[in-house]
Amino acid sequence: MTSASDLRSGKTHRDENFPVASWIIHPRHRALILSYYNFVRTADDIADHATLSADEKLRYLDLLEAELLGKGDTQKEAVNLRHALAERAMAPRHALDVLIAFRMDVTKLRYENWDDVIHYCRYSAMPVGRFMLDVHGESTSTWAASDALCAGLQINNHLQDCAKDYKNLNRVYLPRDALAASGATVEMLGEAKSQPALLQCLQTLAVRTETLLGEGKPLSAEIRDFRLGLEVAVIQAFAERIVGMLKVRDPLSERVHLSKPELLAQSIGGMISEMIRRAAGRHPLVKPAAGA
Repeated sequence: MTSASDLRSGKTHRDENFPVASWIIHPRHRALILSYYNFVRTADDIADHATLSADEKLRYLDLLEAELLGKGDTQKEAVNLRHALAERAMAPRHALDVLIAFRMDVTKLRYENWDDVIHYCRYSAMPVGRFMLDVHGESTSTWAASDALCAGLQINNHLQDCAKDYKNLNRVYLPRDALAASGATVEMLGEAKSQPALLQCLQTLAVRTETLLGEGKPLSAEIRDFRLGLEVAVIQAFAERIVGMLKVRDPLSERVHLSKPELLAQSIGGMISEMIRRAAGRHPLVKPAAGA
């Protein structure tokens, strides 16, 4: 059996829409975070692989889970994460959760409504934020804002890549009811430019995602760790800039990803804003998270 590592797309943590284990994060956490990222990236690439059958994809995902839980030592991403978690006495719950999402990617090609998409985000995106918070010893009371930010990041990505997902994988995260409400069809995603009905659907979803990001905005202030707070502020800035683009641009025919100068500008702006807020001592009310 080919190793899961051989099925990687070549994408690394430097290619994501948000910083992963950047220099902002304390060095003592980076190895663990990168082990988690490599596990998740490998599983994601398996779920999206162009030539593997559905059964083969599920077998690889099951193998990664088994070895993460100590049942074998053939898949380096699973073994490396298992050891990294053991060194910190951390459970694998957040890695196991994302595997649920990747199995959904293999078996579920359409989503009925917004709640259906959020349910997917519960396993594809929210565990990543929860993992980062756990690594830094943050309270589970931060999970509510983290879940909202992570879901917003995920849906931003769905909107950015909606045409590619449809053309390459026949996978559509745009809710059926949202498409129908705008008079759009799935097949419109295969065109070079969005028809007015599809563009209306995409921009309506972007507005809804912006509201979700607003629910996540208090997160950086709820976090005790200074470096993580800065990183989250940068991620929030990235997400807000991207959703702003999605509200007015066509993902099928226009650029909806941040350029390097925009990434730098948003990074600096996010960090400065968070440092000023912390210097002023402003903190929001922290609410308990559901499902903590």
